[in-house]
Amino acid sequence: MIHRKLSIVAAIGLIAAAVLGASPAHADETTPEPPVVELVLDVSGSMKAADIDGETRMAVAKRAFNEVVDALPETTQLGIRVLGATYGGENKKLGCKDTQQIVAVGQVNRVAAKNAIATLKPTGFTPIGLSLREAAKDLDGAGSARRIVLITDGEDTCTPPDPCDVARELAAQGTDLVVDTLGLAPDEKTRKQLVCISQATGGTYAAAQSEEELTDRIKQLVDRAAQPPPVTPAVVKGAPDCATAPLLAAGVYTDRELIGEHRFYRVSVRDGDELRASVSIALDRPLNRDYGVLVKAATVDGRELVRGVDAGSGRADVISAGLRWSGDEEPALSATSDICLIVSNSFASATAAGAPGMPVELSIGLVAASQAPDAPGLGSGFLLLLVLVIAGLIAGVLAGWLTRWWVAKWKEN
Repeated sequence: MIHRKLSIVAAIGLIAAAVLGASPAHADETTPEPPVVELVLDVSGSMKAADIDGETRMAVAKRAFNEVVDALPETTQLGIRVLGATYGGENKKLGCKDTQQIVAVGQVNRVAAKNAIATLKPTGFTPIGLSLREAAKDLDGAGSARRIVLITDGEDTCTPPDPCDVARELAAQGTDLVVDTLGLAPDEKTRKQLVCISQATGGTYAAAQSEEELTDRIKQLVDRAAQPPPVTPAVVKGAPDCATAPLLAAGVYTDRELIGEHRFYRVSVRDGDELRASVSIALDRPLNRDYGVLVKAATVDGRELVRGVDAGSGRADVISAGLRWSGDEEPALSATSDICLIVSNSFASATAAGAPGMPVELSIGLVAASQAPDAPGLGSGFLLLLVLVIAGLIAGVLAGWLTRWWVAKWKEN
């Protein structure tokens, strides 16, 4: 049984994350854009269930929505889309097209938003995949900081399109669109689907399961929203070989890599500089056990310089590897040399292994090479021999004196 208060707090937390945690602007932008949020609310027949403190899930969701609307900043651009709200028949083909935008994206109008939600009644099917795709269209051109918040009590009943595949499609478009999900009374199958949707787009998942768990989760959402990442990764596309690889400067980049694929990038490293590179791959789908990630630095002609590798088995969210290399380690190279970075994986998918590929984040740093000081030496040749002889004589004399003193003392006692 889920407490009504917890469900309301969960919804508020997710919308707060959506408003406050919008993707940061690029470095050349001076004024951040206002957050743009579309609420996607499940109004399917299952929302009639009266299992939340004796009240229906729909009643709890409406109250939660009113709380959220009252807390939104005036600058928020808000839209509302519903699914399963109008068709109550048995024709699945018609029911799985049942999604409408009831409030167009624009500056938040609290009265209009509350009135639109107040008239909703649980009705039909649950076309989540289609609704996410249409919500992305609703937000098209609305700005760079865009977020969808999906509130549902069950899994999609209308696949295809599969909502996880839709989320991956949205992520593959390279746009700053994030989907957060909230499960009301979710079973395990629903939970897995909502987690898949949120992870594929870099969003968050929350469920009203227990007070302690939910409180911790909301705190994480608030903390993450208050401290957005300082860098927005630049979108880049690796090449199948070094000759055609993109030339990258120091920074953070994002790409997509198919299972079993090799991605090539180039970095110019000057004499006296040290290259520091790391790669992180988000595991956004089920994988077979025993997998690994490799990042390797090589010369343009393919000679390996250094590598970093990481491996895993079983459940993991992200797997990372890194390397360091200095031009001083290869005197034969020119003063400024192009170094190839190769990213590869040994994944084997438990499901379809096709596009759009795993999310890859590549971090590149170029700093002044720092040579570690040599360990203090003990000397060599006759000087070392003289030091050892003197040390041996002193140790022998001291040992002899101590022995004679101890024997004399022992005899007296």
